[in-house]
Amino acid sequence: MRSIFFVAAVVIAGSAVAQGVAPPKAPHGAKVFIVSPKNGATVGQDVHVVFGAKGIKIAPATDTAPGTGHHHLLIDVKELPPPDAPIPADANHKHYGKGQTEDTIHLTPGDHTLQLDFADYRHMQFDPPIVSRKITIHVK
Repeated sequence: MRSIFFVAAVVIAGSAVAQGVAPPKAPHGAKVFIVSPKNGATVGQDVHVVFGAKGIKIAPATDTAPGTGHHHLLIDVKELPPPDAPIPADANHKHYGKGQTEDTIHLTPGDHTLQLDFADYRHMQFDPPIVSRKITIHVK
């Protein structure tokens, strides 16, 4: 029982430490992009999204090497998360901390926006942020 409280305290403390931390510097020329679907595409409710990256190494969140990171998919997010805090993990901010470069997501019918936000092992955005162009898809 005591170890459960210890683990919870470490997780909470780690989150607090990450708040207010300066974002890592982005490698010059690094960029991310959504390979598919294309902007304006009409798709089914199960959407296969393929991520692309150039000028930066994709690595699992366990890799602490400078200049590496992993994708986060922002779904219907109006503004980027704050630069001095980890990217949230919720239904609108999907984490790909194993270094994944694609996923199939389920969306409700209607218009949705998708955008990639690349982050380091702490889920912190780079400075400047390495984000894709936001695309809009129509789900039938």
